[in-house]
Amino acid sequence: MKILVYAEQQDGHLKKSAVEAVSFAKQSFESLGNINITVLLGGQVNQQAAADLGKYGANSVWMPAQSTLNAFEVHLHSAAIQQALVETEAEVLVMAHTYCGKSLAPRLSVAWDAALAAGVNGPPECAADGSWKVQRTVYSNKGIATYSVWGARRILTFTPNALKPSDGASPCAVTAWNVSLDSVSARTRNLELQKVQGKIPLTEAERVISGGRGLKGPEHWHLIEDLAEACDAATACSKPVSDMHWRSHDEHVGQTGITIKPDLYIAVGISGAIQHLAGVSSSKTIVAINTDQDAPFFKVADYGVVGDAFEVLPQLTQAIRRLRKG
Repeated sequence: MKILVYAEQQDGHLKKSAVEAVSFAKQSFESLGNINITVLLGGQVNQQAAADLGKYGANSVWMPAQSTLNAFEVHLHSAAIQQALVETEAEVLVMAHTYCGKSLAPRLSVAWDAALAAGVNGPPECAADGSWKVQRTVYSNKGIATYSVWGARRILTFTPNALKPSDGASPCAVTAWNVSLDSVSARTRNLELQKVQGKIPLTEAERVISGGRGLKGPEHWHLIEDLAEACDAATACSKPVSDMHWRSHDEHVGQTGITIKPDLYIAVGISGAIQHLAGVSSSKTIVAINTDQDAPFFKVADYGVVGDAFEVLPQLTQAIRRLRKG
């Protein structure tokens, strides 16, 4: 089976999802035997970082020779992927279900005449008849749906952090790939790009510390930041917090914000409204800290602390720092 993996980059650095995508393809289809994984980079990156994708299962890596693709533009990247699909004779396309993946996958499904399994939360179950069974969350993460997917061409997008990358192989060859975009033009352009500096991106964070109105004001947010620093975690907030401008909207997680799936999610002073839970309930371990023992968050949390955040957080932060030092 020939598989093409689209690996995202930003500012010349591979995103975490790039490694996840290669490992996801390897772990999903290695049981079938005789698979060949070609990685198409979404731009130019460090040569060694590209070669290291071989450790996660890539047989070869194609890096665009032109800098045209360094900045993401859906029409250009879609055309480049279509060209790579033809040249590699791929049967399967794998990419992360990120902002880029969500915009590319439906377009490529139509252009490539392929079946699309979008936002799956684990490797597909490959049946004897060649079809796949895949699962994804539905109804704002309140249910899990199982789908059967078949066809000569298939596209699979997976939710970030769906599985842990596993390495063990060796670096692979990196080829400079000349993509032909003469007949394609960009239809959108960035007028302004505001980047959040010095933070772990929420969509890539393995641990997230989130605060709500229970913190009573932005002047107390240092408690969240101190705990996040101790845990090497990203910081997040509930919708009311961002609406009151205590924190910027790029930290808002929930149904109308960012949907995340970290290994650890600690909710501090957040009651657990259904809209918030819809964006975080796929987290592997949830810890709720709240003074209200009847808060809805406790019904879905793996661990709960009924207590005052102003007392609990400093003690928890100190304990984690001692543990990491020891």
